Amino acid sequence: MCRNIRTLHNFEPHATTDEVHAAALQYVRKIAGTTKPSQANTEAFDKAVEEIAHTTQHLLDALVTNAPPKNREVEAEKRRARYEARA
Repeated sequence: MCRNIRTLHNFEPHATTDEVHAAALQYVRKIAGTTKPSQANTEAFDKAVEEIAHTTQHLLDALVTNAPPKNREVEAEKRRARYEARA
């Protein structure tokens, strides 16, 4: 379930709000053990996703590095190559 969480720091262009939200959603799904909460838990689930996305954005904004920004295309190609090597 968490394989979709990707590194979001040090990319050019910076991570989008959608990417941050998707990572938060994957994290909450993993912790909760479900991809879709029951009606009774929907509010708590959604609140957790929003809080984690908010905190994640603050973290990304605060992180600093001297390394050059990574290229999304190059990193995606590396992931594809690792996937093909496993297959």
